Amino acid sequence: QVQLVESGGGLVQPGGSLRLSCAVPGFSPVDYATAWFRQAPGKEREGVSCIHSSDGSTYYSDSVKGRFTISRDNAKNMVYLQMDSLKPDDTGVYYCAADFRPCPKVITMPHMIQTWGQGTQVDVSS
Repeated sequence: QVQLVESGGGLVQPGGSLRLSCAVPGFSPVDYATAWFRQAPGKEREGVSCIHSSDGSTYYSDSVKGRFTISRDNAKNMVYLQMDSLKPDDTGVYYCAADFRPCPKVITMPHMIQTWGQGTQVDVSS
């Protein structure tokens, strides 16, 4: 079974930055979406951002818009999440996922996703 691999989590102070990486097996030439989700203790998994492999179109949740930037390097089969101006509410386990559906459906219906990473912990605290 295909599995994604995340890296880049850690402890950072409020206002700081982190960059998460996700190694994604190449599904080209088929277009696919790679999404980032996060889950804080006691909360449901939340879709954060998503990007398409074909045209690079992106999606952001309102909670991270303007602070997070998703990008991809198709040649390296990597997707990145640059997180700036981090807040304590950004704390959680961050997961990447790959799916063949459009980003809006991937983000709103994560229960249909079959390809996930193991998660990487992000802690924003002073």
